[in-house]
Amino acid sequence: MNVALHPRRAVVRRLLTAVAAASALLALAGAPASGRGAGPEPVEQLYGTAVREIPTSDRVVALTFNAAWNEEALDTVLTVLRRENAPATFFLTGDFAERHPAAARRIAAAGHGLGNHSHTHPHFGEITREERAREVTRADTAIRRASGTEPLPFFRFPYGDTTPGQIDEVNALGFAVVEWTTDTNGYLGTAGGMTADKAVQRALDVLKPGAIIQMHVGSPNATPEVLDAEALPRLITAIRTRGYEITDLRTSLPTG
Repeated sequence: MNVALHPRRAVVRRLLTAVAAASALLALAGAPASGRGAGPEPVEQLYGTAVREIPTSDRVVALTFNAAWNEEALDTVLTVLRRENAPATFFLTGDFAERHPAAARRIAAAGHGLGNHSHTHPHFGEITREERAREVTRADTAIRRASGTEPLPFFRFPYGDTTPGQIDEVNALGFAVVEWTTDTNGYLGTAGGMTADKAVQRALDVLKPGAIIQMHVGSPNATPEVLDAEALPRLITAIRTRGYEITDLRTSLPTG
């Protein structure tokens, strides 16, 4: 015997049937029935500005290293990161990747992300638009070839010298601009008035949720002194002691 449904129940039943049908269609299309997609968020969300901190209220900090000069102390940095189970992102110049392909492969093999730091590290404001585009694309090609992996769609301007127009140019090439909250200035070395302790303190002075810390591997003066490598274990300990975790830009920013 059929029993007539109460009008409200009939409406609810129709809604549930519609939801079930929509969910089935989504499943057939390979999309999740609700919530975000399973893949990375589109990197285009970062276009139009330079990212200088991760947009989060979580107590997380990202470590990044620029590599343009030589591979001095790279193995020390990788050893510390492995021992401390800390991820990092390395922004390589294409020239560095071409001169030190084994170093690029070691970084990738250690499980860290690779970003683009131009090919020859020029001041972008002093070269033409066409030259700027070549700096980005040549570096991308060089990093891919040297590392054997796909780099992140992240670009970091040489000297942090950004303009809105140049950011738009980089975005048009498929890259988001990821800069930093602070630079430790360890690259200046003791000749520039820095010490490892001062490098650590510069990072701690701006410690906040989402901070992106910039450091360097190698030495601009071809000396064995690399203060950031010396400071790194102390910095990681100090960050964690203050209740922060070290996060990976690959999981903290859109990369799709």
